[in-house]
Amino acid sequence: MRDAEGRPLARLPMPEGAGWCLAWNHSVEGFPVHDCYRNRGGRMVLERSHLPDFAAGLDHIPGRGRQVSDGRGGYWIEAIDEPVPGDRYRLRVGSPRVDHRLVRHGEPSLAALLDAARDCAAGRYPPPGAAPVTLSLSARAADRAVTLALEPVFP
Repeated sequence: MRDAEGRPLARLPMPEGAGWCLAWNHSVEGFPVHDCYRNRGGRMVLERSHLPDFAAGLDHIPGRGRQVSDGRGGYWIEAIDEPVPGDRYRLRVGSPRVDHRLVRHGEPSLAALLDAARDCAAGRYPPPGAAPVTLSLSARAADRAVTLALEPVFP
């Protein structure tokens, strides 16, 4: 994540095959919404989205993925499989109430990726925790424009 001037605000390794979600609280209803991405061959690909309701601004666009129930009254849009142009996008990070955040389930966990970034031990990941791990973008850059990007890591 980089600020408007291109300075890094957060950087962590995202190995081939790793996935993450950008989550935020819906501005009207307050429930969490997730857009989930994966590093596929060095490309940032939007794989799926979770929408707990058909609230303002949330719907499925026919022909863009497949809508399936989440079993709790909401739905997933699966198989979106859209590469993000340029492997980056601009985001105006919301206030702490909106709480834009990166969420990671599975392996390697976001905690492991953060540890690897701190330790420069890319490629060796500890076992994931049971609960999802989050990194709040709003805590770092509320009400600011940032760029979220999948960037190559050079030794």
